[in-house]
Amino acid sequence: MKVHVLFFGHLKDQAGEREQVVLAGSATVRDMLNTLCARHPELLQWLECTRIAVNMEYASPETPLHEGDEVALLPPMSGG
Repeated sequence: MKVHVLFFGHLKDQAGEREQVVLAGSATVRDMLNTLCARHPELLQWLECTRIAVNMEYASPETPLHEGDEVALLPPMSGG
């Protein structure tokens, strides 16, 4: 299956704005993160503090993914 990943904040600077990821049919968010980190090892340092949303709803690493899902990686933000 294919899912669409959107990167925000400084993650966008490291991995680009968006990426398509091909996963096995029973994949979870954790599987997708493992695939992304294999492609972009610089993301590893940010995963602990990054929020994940699937189809605009917060998700956990155990959340199952489905064909065409949109996954957003949301790092902590600072500012006023």
